[in-house]
Amino acid sequence: MQNIRNRKKKMGIVISNKMNKTVIVYETRIVKHKYYGKRILKKKKYFVHDEKNISKKGDKVNIMETRPISKNKCWRLIGIINK
Repeated sequence: MQNIRNRKKKMGIVISNKMNKTVIVYETRIVKHKYYGKRILKKKKYFVHDEKNISKKGDKVNIMETRPISKNKCWRLIGIINK
């Protein structure tokens, strides 16, 4: 039961929903450089499992880390924030 609490959660925007039960979520975050202190924009894409195909392109969603579902998918959709 402790593993469920320790799973990573992220927020991003759906950029593609062309695949069946899979969406691509784009996450951007701002981090500070360790030495210089300049803020840097970090970007990453995640393949997310969407069991009911409810999310659409442009939706802001919450995702959570899970067991590997396929070669590239190890995140699942928790909920939609904005449509």
